[in-house]
Amino acid sequence: MPHTSPLQDPQLTARLRQIRLLALDVDGVLTDGQLYFQADGIEIKAFNVQDGHGLKLLKRAGFQVALITGRESSMVSHRAAALGIQHVFQGVEKKLPVLRELTKRLGLELEQVAYCGDDMPDVGAIRRAGIGISVPNAPTYIQKHADWVTERGGGQGAAREIADTLLRAQGHWDAVIDTYLHGAG
Repeated sequence: MPHTSPLQDPQLTARLRQIRLLALDVDGVLTDGQLYFQADGIEIKAFNVQDGHGLKLLKRAGFQVALITGRESSMVSHRAAALGIQHVFQGVEKKLPVLRELTKRLGLELEQVAYCGDDMPDVGAIRRAGIGISVPNAPTYIQKHADWVTERGGGQGAAREIADTLLRAQGHWDAVIDTYLHGAG
């Protein structure tokens, strides 16, 4: 899958307009995939501030946001709480069943979901979501299942790229910019 903007593809843009939920893997998507441990065994993760702001912008525009991760980490809980993300699933080996249950609970169809992942546990969700997304730091055999591979890497602005693209596709971009131009943001 080429690293081009999905807004250049009319069919993909039409599908982006249907999205109501953005679900993301954490390690390798919201982080660079590296795991850092202190001498006392405490795990540390680095999150991108611009990614976080993009997720906040999506929530303000009425999108649901979910995190579905294979690992258990208090850092993920803290980050989700700071961003106001209520749908957080940790220790998930198979992401698609969790995504199906969440969409059912929210009254959505899988076609209304954009899902971004970077590894084997994500493939089912990438393939079944309305828009399956991967990142350039994912193995190519994962990327090939995605409708779109972001230009920015995991932990390097990929989530912000997705958020900005969704806001543009659904006509929210000018309102977002106006909010900040007029000092209300």
